[in-house]
Amino acid sequence: MILWLVLLVFKSKNEEGIKTYDFYCTVRGFLKADTGIPLPPPREQKPKNHHKFVALFDYQGRTKEDLSFRAGDKLEVLDTSQEGWWYASLLLDSGSTRPGQKLRGYIPANYVAADESIEAEAWFFGSVTRADAEKQLLCPENQAGAFLIRESESQKGEFSLSGITWKQSRYIWQLFVKHYRIRQEAEEGFFLSKKNIFKTLNPFVDHYTNNSDGLCVKLTKPCIKKKVPAPFDLSYKTADQWEIDRNSLKLLKKLGSGQFGEVWEGLWNNTTPVAIKTLKPGSMDPKDFLREAQIMKNLRHPKLIQLYAVCTLEDPIYIITELMRHGSLLEYLQNDAGSQVHLPEQIDMAAQVASGMAYLESQNYIHRDLAARNVLVGEHNVYKVADFGLARLENENVYEAKHETKLPVKWTAPEAIRSNKFSIKSDVWSFGILLFEIITYGKMPYSGMMGYQVIQKLDKGYRIPQPANCPNKLYNIMLECWSAEPKVRPTFETLHWELEDYDMDSTCYTDTEGNQTIS
Repeated sequence: MILWLVLLVFKSKNEEGIKTYDFYCTVRGFLKADTGIPLPPPREQKPKNHHKFVALFDYQGRTKEDLSFRAGDKLEVLDTSQEGWWYASLLLDSGSTRPGQKLRGYIPANYVAADESIEAEAWFFGSVTRADAEKQLLCPENQAGAFLIRESESQKGEFSLSGITWKQSRYIWQLFVKHYRIRQEAEEGFFLSKKNIFKTLNPFVDHYTNNSDGLCVKLTKPCIKKKVPAPFDLSYKTADQWEIDRNSLKLLKKLGSGQFGEVWEGLWNNTTPVAIKTLKPGSMDPKDFLREAQIMKNLRHPKLIQLYAVCTLEDPIYIITELMRHGSLLEYLQNDAGSQVHLPEQIDMAAQVASGMAYLESQNYIHRDLAARNVLVGEHNVYKVADFGLARLENENVYEAKHETKLPVKWTAPEAIRSNKFSIKSDVWSFGILLFEIITYGKMPYSGMMGYQVIQKLDKGYRIPQPANCPNKLYNIMLECWSAEPKVRPTFETLHWELEDYDMDSTCYTDTEGNQTIS
């Protein structure tokens, strides 16, 4: 579930115990050039269930049609007919004014939540994983007592409380994260201990911010939300009409170049940072490009790079995507070389990539070129799968590439090399090679071997040896990805959960009454 797609209703919950643990550490329609003519406001159409919303993040309008707002602002949504962009009115308190501020316009739907809903609370973090909750809580800006409430991973429809406190480890004090499973009984409410039962989570939070009452620490401030979601599109207009005027783009800084063109950091409409890929004339048939761009436009997931727009009416063709400021994962790893990135960060990288690939798997798409060079790094340790130029929809689980297609042999599964036929299981093989790249800080797989030598050795059962700094458990996951029989290889869904839970095998969960179980 992606919470920022639907934020209108409460979920039912059932809890059966308080447990804690310690953790250290489409193309829709024919493409048409942007005319620059402002879109008329849609007729007012109030959502059936709830039309008052609260802003979760600041938003600075990108176009004249947009409505700017600040986190905490109240808005009345007038039209929700467009999935990613809603038409709304800013509601100001009596006597309050904002000189020069327009009061109606389009807003990104994933920046707001229904007023008085759990999603509107600063302490609610939705479907973040346990590992991500720990990472966000341990940011330097948070102090002891910082907390969040999230959806439980192990018990769907239920909630967990996560908070940070000090604990002595050997001779030093350090912050660590503790997690509590929130119990709920339909007739009673939410509780950690039955001596204090609350009808909703709001009084639950109020109580534990005034009294620790069995918790490791009294709750103070909600965890700071640093991860701001990317809007689905550049603007309301580009959601369906995504051929844009190239004069609306400024190329600011060259980020890299390759066989098919260059990548630039740029600015759209003088407001929005973007990445711009320029394709060399003749490097790709425009019809093939548009067909492949449609794939990117339709696939939406937090761990996949979002395509915003294209410029195809003249050469060079431009591809406009969200900007990931730290470049490719390959370069990121090579530049770090172990100075800041260690095993927990490496496992997190792999888990985020597996999450994006699990989504592709669920949509019956295959990537065909999964490698560290095609994963991009953003702010706050966000990693996203990129470069869908080779992505294809599976037809009966197999895609047959054109004979002239060049293959990245060292990342390609043996059956794909032999027959030129790809499946999601050949992507799993490539993921195993990506794990090798991550754990070795970007080293070349099969170092010293030519492509033909790799093919010969793989046919004889050879596999990359375990790197010196690679834990046995992680290497075993690599070997599973490199099973000779594709059907035996794990799914990306399985890989995602294995990596999310990587360091949690022996975690003890303790309720507030001191009872322990093993997760």
